[in-house]
Amino acid sequence: MDVIQEKNLISHTKYRFMSLSNSEENYLKAIFKLSIKGEKNASTNDIAESVQTKAASVTDMLKKLAEKELIIYEKYKGVSLTAKGDEIARKLVRNHRLWEVFLVEKLGFKWDEVHPIAEQMEHVYSVELIQRLDAFLGFPKYDPHGDPIPNEKGIIEIQKSKALSELKLKDSGIIVGVKDSSASFLKYLDSLQLNLGVKLLVKDRIEFDSSMIIETADKRILAVSQQIAKNILVK
Repeated sequence: MDVIQEKNLISHTKYRFMSLSNSEENYLKAIFKLSIKGEKNASTNDIAESVQTKAASVTDMLKKLAEKELIIYEKYKGVSLTAKGDEIARKLVRNHRLWEVFLVEKLGFKWDEVHPIAEQMEHVYSVELIQRLDAFLGFPKYDPHGDPIPNEKGIIEIQKSKALSELKLKDSGIIVGVKDSSASFLKYLDSLQLNLGVKLLVKDRIEFDSSMIIETADKRILAVSQQIAKNILVK
């Protein structure tokens, strides 16, 4: 596993009195997720796509966050988080993903149902609540979609994975995550019984459209399009 580690990533008191709206926190989280994907400086367009708004609205918000010293923003050069902004973003991501685990494992929600609920719960501030929730769940490292959960110190362990589409003929892999976490995609995977932990074997590739024929551990044979295979992560 690759470990992303920094000192004093999450403090229990640094930001607790900073007044931020849910929207501002969502922007910080979006920038953080883009940086984790390897984009050192997130572009305005990428952020706009992530928070589902127009680029002009993003620019206004970025100016506000820069004034609060939460981001470093230079026009045409992209955006990066300051240490303070990174700290808050990791806290939000930790909260969100722990709540998703709780909703799926303890309340029986499906993995395609939990995101909008966790979006609301992540903004509830209580250090003790999140500590107890983490312990109650057994300190999980990954959420129901295979995304890594920052621990109490903000350290993230990212498991190495590749897209199903990258596997060659006769290669096998275990589903460990998804690139597309939209409800429609997760429902589709549910209909195929392609969930986390399912082992797959590549039986054939269709030259015409690059779709794949895969076999599951329980001997089911499925045809998977290239678009679907690109959004399933395996190891």
